[in-house]
Amino acid sequence: MTSPTGPAPDRRPRLTRGDLDALPSYVPGRSPADLARELGLPEAIKLASNEVPYGPLPGVVEAVAAAVAGAHRYPDMGVIALRDTLAERYGVSADRIATGCGSVALAEHLVRATCLPGDEVVYSWRSFEAYPIITATSGATSVRVRNDAGHGHDLAAMAAAVTDRTRLILVCNPNNPTGTSVRRAELDRFLAGVPDDVLVVLDEAYREFVTDAEVPDGLEAYGDRPNVVVLRTLSKAWGLAGLRIGFLVGPPEVAGTIRKIVTPFSTSLAAQAGALAALAQADEVHRRCALVVAERDRVTEALRKLLPAGVTVPASQANFVWLPLGDRAVPFGRACEARGVIVRPFAGEGVRVTIGTPAENDAFLAAAESAI
Repeated sequence: MTSPTGPAPDRRPRLTRGDLDALPSYVPGRSPADLARELGLPEAIKLASNEVPYGPLPGVVEAVAAAVAGAHRYPDMGVIALRDTLAERYGVSADRIATGCGSVALAEHLVRATCLPGDEVVYSWRSFEAYPIITATSGATSVRVRNDAGHGHDLAAMAAAVTDRTRLILVCNPNNPTGTSVRRAELDRFLAGVPDDVLVVLDEAYREFVTDAEVPDGLEAYGDRPNVVVLRTLSKAWGLAGLRIGFLVGPPEVAGTIRKIVTPFSTSLAAQAGALAALAQADEVHRRCALVVAERDRVTEALRKLLPAGVTVPASQANFVWLPLGDRAVPFGRACEARGVIVRPFAGEGVRVTIGTPAENDAFLAAAESAI
């Protein structure tokens, strides 16, 4: 009903939390099929979601198809076979491993497991865009620490931000979306100063693309620390983004708590079968990662020559590069889309570009040159 002065107020009771209204939604990469139809192109190129472009690993499709034949049955909720395989591969005991619907789901479970309303989660910003979402939905408080001038974590400032309400710290290494990494000496100093009752989560979704020997492997360097958890995913280098599977390695009591609170059966039948098949293809994963790294270096060098003075592309240790374009980020993204190339702009900050095949990267570089 309306009144002469305007619409009547909505007097229905509110059914969801008001504090979530201002929370930004997670932004997935745009569908290339939609863009191709919009532009009248036979196909568009998606370089927005950090996927590896070479298709499923050998044996994965067959393993998933075989598993789906039993889709009328629940999967193994304990994920025993996969946890045992991961334990053998990474040299840890299976009781230190929990799996979930991607590493982002495990990060959410870790916040839920450590934080009560008002407790604090510290992370660098900009970093993975899901961090503020999973923190807010758990009722915890985000403490964002600005990236340093090189677009990486300012660990000294993060250490200074820890209070008696801090329960968890997220360190994204390499950092998404900037590709920058924390090196061993600075991470050693940081972890030495973190209180024992604060859990540090090393989010290493892009670990397989790291080539800098000074960027530590969290499992090897810090896996024995009682307040450190390492997150990994099979979505990126292992090519299982569509199956949604990640894992964590941490102290047995932490991993056991996560297995207790994880959504039942969230590591699906297909995901478990695909993961086991993928993990048998480590040599092929290494080969594909080497291709990505070579293209990453080529694209970085080309962009540094192409971009205007004052815009520096930071060295990336992931399968993407970061263009710190500031207010020009969104126009740049639109210009690339007009050429049939989907990238990921972050308004007012920069653009993240996934490394694709050589042909896809050439198409992006041509679009970037046109945009600039």
